[in-house]
Amino acid sequence: MKNLYGLFFTILSVTIVSANSNKFSEFKRSEKTSNFQIAIPLAGNAYSSKHIEGVPVITNNGIENWTDAKEYFTVYFRISKPGNFQFAINDFSIDSGKTELEFAINAIAKKVKINTSSNKKSIAIGSWNIKKEGYVALTIKAISKTGKNFPSFNTLVVTSTDFDGKIDYVPNNEDNFYHWGRRGASVHLNYQILENVNAEWYYNELMVPVGQDKIGSYFMANGFGEGYFGIQVNSAEERRVLFSVWSPFTTDDPKSIPESHKIKLLKKGKNVIVGEFGNEGSGGQSYLKYNWVAGNTYKFLLRGIPQENNSTAYTAYFFAPETQTWEIIASFSRPQTKTYLKRFHSFLENFIPEQGNFSRMVVFYNQWYCDDKGNWNEVNTAKFSADNTAKKGYRKDYSGGLNQEGFYLKNGGFKIDYTEMGTLFTRPITHNKPNIDFKTLP
Repeated sequence: MKNLYGLFFTILSVTIVSANSNKFSEFKRSEKTSNFQIAIPLAGNAYSSKHIEGVPVITNNGIENWTDAKEYFTVYFRISKPGNFQFAINDFSIDSGKTELEFAINAIAKKVKINTSSNKKSIAIGSWNIKKEGYVALTIKAISKTGKNFPSFNTLVVTSTDFDGKIDYVPNNEDNFYHWGRRGASVHLNYQILENVNAEWYYNELMVPVGQDKIGSYFMANGFGEGYFGIQVNSAEERRVLFSVWSPFTTDDPKSIPESHKIKLLKKGKNVIVGEFGNEGSGGQSYLKYNWVAGNTYKFLLRGIPQENNSTAYTAYFFAPETQTWEIIASFSRPQTKTYLKRFHSFLENFIPEQGNFSRMVVFYNQWYCDDKGNWNEVNTAKFSADNTAKKGYRKDYSGGLNQEGFYLKNGGFKIDYTEMGTLFTRPITHNKPNIDFKTLP
């Protein structure tokens, strides 16, 4: 079959696939040389410089309806070893006029002129020698246009005659992975405690380093078997303390939960907003709008106590250094459940796909639990894990472990390397038991 890009003439056969296909490119070898070729869908691997402003230009069709000359795009993929690579844009179209674009990797730019007489299927961009393994960022910038829009295209085709490694990227939209892949991998610390313990209280401390508090971040301190409790960045103007409990009825639609399985509010703190949540399971949600500060350490205390009516009462308390007092966020009753606290964990996630090219980090200190007899126990070992985006190898910019301050989690940004899932980390014992008088809590 004839090569589509005119870049190689010794290839016996190459098949390009559409960005919307769920198949990978086919590879065949000639007698003289081998060819590596992949089709990277922009819908799952590109980001706009405008991030979350205005109407999205990156859609499930790739880049389309691009009119702003100041807006540019970056496509990310990870190579397992150095190599020489050739690039083209595929499934390409231009409505009218002429346009000129600039494509760059590592500050080496290639300018490409395009007009309506250009090949509507593909256009060659150029070649780059990438000298080290890791993430590659290819930027797409506008230089000029005579028509209304800049070109639309949905696939970046990467080809090489000397590369025999692996390239990691989001290959298709199966299971909505354009969304999940652009969000980046969620990462977790699973705290190791003794089994068969009646853990009534769970304590943790959290600090987001300065500059790591990106919009769309959820820094979750006190995760447990039935819910989660932490802080998040909702916008440039709004931050929240969030506490949620899942319903025992499995659904993503809170309206479908039968009355016998609904989460019931027992009490809440001043200015706390209470409602329901869905889409990632369903249940009761509470949040306090609070402008917490990066660099400050916040304390989280959770109580879980079984009730006689086959339910469990979960209560979340938040301590801010700015106020120097414990505040109740909310107390929920979960039906069909009679248990103490279990499956302690923390996690870090980005919930806005357009923000997935930014890195974020959080540090957790001084984990403890207190049993139903009032005995405090320090927790100093955690196992690292990550979500399906990481397990599939679509994103490898995530990590977790120990630093000088405590356990940490980090994700996003396409710069960091990844931590092996299942790795155990143990911090030094501090004996810094929480000084809390439970009787004085609100």
